Amino acid sequence: MLFYIFAALAIVSGAYMVLTRNLLYAGFSLLITLLSVAGIYVLLFADFIAVTQLMVYVGGVLVLILFGIMLSSRVQDKSVLSENVNTVWGALVAGLIVVGLSYSILKANISSLPWLQTTEIDVLGDQKSTVQMIGIKLMTDFVLPFEIASLLLLVALMGAAYIATDRQKV
Repeated sequence: MLFYIFAALAIVSGAYMVLTRNLLYAGFSLLITLLSVAGIYVLLFADFIAVTQLMVYVGGVLVLILFGIMLSSRVQDKSVLSENVNTVWGALVAGLIVVGLSYSILKANISSLPWLQTTEIDVLGDQKSTVQMIGIKLMTDFVLPFEIASLLLLVALMGAAYIATDRQKV
């Protein structure tokens, strides 16, 4: 039952986020959507992904978006409204996607998938928590890819700082 509440909340707030003209309301609706998705992750026993969702998207990206909306020059106009253009085409494409996905879901034999079979077993069993398992794997088996990813992010950050600098003042 809790899954359906989180799913409905995510769908309703996501639809409101897309359909509203007020950018600030869209940002707060994005907050509700991201929190609902994090709740779904918790229900799926994916605690690491849920915490990452909260820390990265809600704590970082969403705050950055809200600061960008509130500190932009358009806020001084007291009308932080966006324009809805091509709504007919957008509705047509969304409708085609929904029809295509519905057809694919109805055509597939979803009930025979092994992970959807209902059983009365303990989900985690004797396993350690997912956070501990991910930490052990990152620091033992995947140290090299982890360090390469960190260097790639460092180079991207340096490149963004270089692009953002004003070359006239330097």
